[in-house]
Amino acid sequence: MFVLGTAGHIDHGKSVLVNALTGIDPDRLEEEKARGMTIDLGFAWMKLPGGREVGIVDVPGHERFVKNMLAGVGGIDLALLVIAANESVMPQTREHLAILDLLAISRGIAVITKKDLVDDEWLDLVRMEVEELLEPTSLSQSPIVVVSALTGEGLPELTATIDRMLEESAPKKETDRARLPIDRVFTMSGAGTVVTGTLIDGPLSVGDEVEVIPSGVKSRLRGLQMHRSRIETAQPGSRVAANLVGITTSQLQRGDVLARPGWLKPTTMLSARFRLLGYTRRPLRHNAKLSFFTGAAEAVVKVRLLKADELKPGEAAWVQLLLDRPVAAVNGDHFIIRSTTDTLGGGRITDAHARRLRRFRPNVIDGLVTREEGSVDDIVLALLGARQPATSSAISEQSGLPPGEVGPAIEALIGQGKVVRIGSGEDDVLFTPSGWDGMEETAVDLVRDYHVRYPSRPGIPRVELGNKLALKVHSQAILGKLIEQGAVVEQGLNVRLSGHQAQLTPAQQGRVDVFLKSLRENPYAPPGDLVPEPDVLNLLIEKQEVVKVAEGVVFSTDTYNDMVAKVTAHIRTQGKVSLAEVRDMFQTSRKYAQALLEYLDSKKVTRRVGDERVLY
Repeated sequence: MFVLGTAGHIDHGKSVLVNALTGIDPDRLEEEKARGMTIDLGFAWMKLPGGREVGIVDVPGHERFVKNMLAGVGGIDLALLVIAANESVMPQTREHLAILDLLAISRGIAVITKKDLVDDEWLDLVRMEVEELLEPTSLSQSPIVVVSALTGEGLPELTATIDRMLEESAPKKETDRARLPIDRVFTMSGAGTVVTGTLIDGPLSVGDEVEVIPSGVKSRLRGLQMHRSRIETAQPGSRVAANLVGITTSQLQRGDVLARPGWLKPTTMLSARFRLLGYTRRPLRHNAKLSFFTGAAEAVVKVRLLKADELKPGEAAWVQLLLDRPVAAVNGDHFIIRSTTDTLGGGRITDAHARRLRRFRPNVIDGLVTREEGSVDDIVLALLGARQPATSSAISEQSGLPPGEVGPAIEALIGQGKVVRIGSGEDDVLFTPSGWDGMEETAVDLVRDYHVRYPSRPGIPRVELGNKLALKVHSQAILGKLIEQGAVVEQGLNVRLSGHQAQLTPAQQGRVDVFLKSLRENPYAPPGDLVPEPDVLNLLIEKQEVVKVAEGVVFSTDTYNDMVAKVTAHIRTQGKVSLAEVRDMFQTSRKYAQALLEYLDSKKVTRRVGDERVLY
C-alpha cells in the first residue's frame, strides 16, 4: 500500500490535478468550494495501470494553512510537487519543497500544471527553474512531468510515472508496532466515532484493542475502511478510516496517535539533529520558543542548542526539544520547526524519551552521534552507558529498533563480555562492565560508611541499601549478585562487609556491663530501666547473651533456658500450668510470668487453653 501527497503553492492546481487523476474532488468543506481553495487536508484514491490502489492526500497551499499541510504530508511515499506553468516557482513552492526535504522524502515527481496557458518557450524556462530548484534537495533526481488537468494532456504519462516509481519502491518496513497518526476526527451516522490517518509500522485488524496516545484512553476497532470499502486488516502504508468503540470525538484530536496498548509512550523531551534552512533571515538562538510538528501533532517547543548559543542559517546542530504538551513519537521520526509565519528547519529524532543533557559536553555529543550513525551494537552500548542499569525491554524501546535486532545484539555483547546481565527474562538488568564495577564500588562504600556510623549494628538492612542505590524493582537481583560475588556478606536481613565485626564503644560497653550484672543479680525480675538502646540490645541478642521476651523484659540466655526447662517439665508432669504457678515457681511478679508465657506461646512452645497453658 502506498500514499501520494501533493505539495505546492496556492492556486497551482493541486486539487484540480487530483480530481483529474481520480475523479474525486478532494475539497470536502463547503468553505473550500466557496472560496476555490484548499483549507484543510483532502483525500482521494486511484487505481494504477499496474493494478495497485494508492491513496492521495491533497494539502493546502496557502501560507496560512501550512500547519494543515504538515498534518498530512508526514506519511507519504511519493510527493507530487505541483508548479503552475504560468507562475512557475512561488514562495510556498519553496517552503513545501523545503518541508519535503527536511522530512527526508526522497521519491517525488515535479508536476508542471496548466500547460495549456503558456507556450513552449516559456515552458522550457519553467522546467529549467524547477530543475535548479530541486537540485540541492532530497528530490534532486525526481522526474518532471508537464500536464494540463483541463485538457488531459500529460495525465497518462504522469499516471505511468507514478506507477513505475511505486513499483520500484522498497517494501514497507514492519516492526509490529502499528501507529496511526490521526489527522481527522468525525462522527459517522450509525457508526459513531471515526478517525483517519496513514498507518505506519505495522498492521491493524478489526477487533484489535487500541490506545490513544498521549491521553491513554483505550478503545477497540469496530471497523476499518480503505477507499470507502470495508476491510478486515489494514496494512502499513494505507490510508485508513478506523471506527472506534466506546470513545467520543471530544476525547480525540488531530495529532493523537492510535496504537496497540502498552508500547507507545508520550514524551515532552526529545534529542535530535536539527537543520536550520539556509534561506531563513536570522540565526536561531538557544532556548528559542517556536512551533513543533511531527506526524499530525503540533506543540510549542523550546529549542536547547547543545553546542552553541546560536545556529546560523544553513547549519545543523544537536538540540534538545522541550515540548509544552505530550506527543507520541519514536526514534527516527522526522519533525519540522516553524515560527508563526515561516518554516525554519527540521530534522530527525534520535532519542524520543530523552533526559536533560548538559550543554557543551563532547561526550554528550559523541553519544548522540553514535545513536544516529552507529551499528545496533553501538546503539545498545551507548544507551546502556547513559542509562544503566536498564532492562533489555527498556533498551529495545529506547533504541527505536525492532526487538528482533536488539535482542540478538544484547546476547552477542554479553558473550563478548561487553555487557553484564543480572537476572533473566523480563526482570533482567543490564550494565556495562565499568557500570557494574561502579555499582559494586558504590555498594561497598555505602556499607562501609554504615559500619562507621553504626559500629554496633551487624550491618545495613538490605532494603535500606537497595533504596540508597536506587535499585527499585531490581534491588533483590542486584544485591543477590553482589552477595554471590563476595562484595558484601548477607547476615539475616542485613548486609555487611566480610571483615566487619559489630563493636561497642567504651560508653556502650560500660552500660552493657551494668545491665548484665543486673540480670545476674535479679534473674527472674530484671530491671527494665537498664535495658540498653536497640542497636546494643540487638547485638547482645545476636550473640545469644540475652533473650527479649517483651518490650522492657529481657532475660539472660541462661536464665531463659532454665525457665523454659522448668515450665515444660511442670506441664509434662501436671499436664498444664497456670500463670500463678509460673509466678510462684520463680518467685517473680505477674508482669514477668505473663511476658514469659506469651513469648513461649508465640514460639509455639506452649499453647493457651482458657487461663492455663499446655505444651504446643
